[in-house]
Amino acid sequence: MTQLKFDAKVSASAQEALESHVRPVYDTPASRRLFIGEFAAIERTEPAPGTEKEPSVKVRIVHLELPNQEQEDAIREALRFLHLQRTARGTFDDDGQLELSDSTLRLTGGQLAWIETARLRAGLAHWRERAARLVHMSDLTMSEIRHELQALADGLTAVLHTATEHDTDD
Repeated sequence: MTQLKFDAKVSASAQEALESHVRPVYDTPASRRLFIGEFAAIERTEPAPGTEKEPSVKVRIVHLELPNQEQEDAIREALRFLHLQRTARGTFDDDGQLELSDSTLRLTGGQLAWIETARLRAGLAHWRERAARLVHMSDLTMSEIRHELQALADGLTAVLHTATEHDTDD
């Protein structure tokens, strides 16, 4: 697996954004700061074939901003939402409806838009995996392919509809 390594240097603008935080972080052991940032690839290492080294890419922080206290809640919410979007999981019940995992539901904090995003993400991930498996099945007949495609279409339709919408479409 390719390793990601951070360069110790940061761009001048990122350093400028950090300056007012250096002393407070130093003075308070284990302190934390939120930030929004951007990094850029600056170096790539590709080991020779047959060596035990892992390939790596080194990145440098090129842009960085730290929120003030009034902005921290919004940044934390964005961070939670991005994490939710990346990690949303669920399973399908006997009726084909997606049930979000408990851990995913905890991340939504009861926010309807977050729940819907998690539901869509988990459902799409499930059907993408099924489609990927289908691609590798080389011995299917045309009838079996049509059947599998119909199952994919039905599954994606179920993901697009809430439970109540799905019940009224039948």
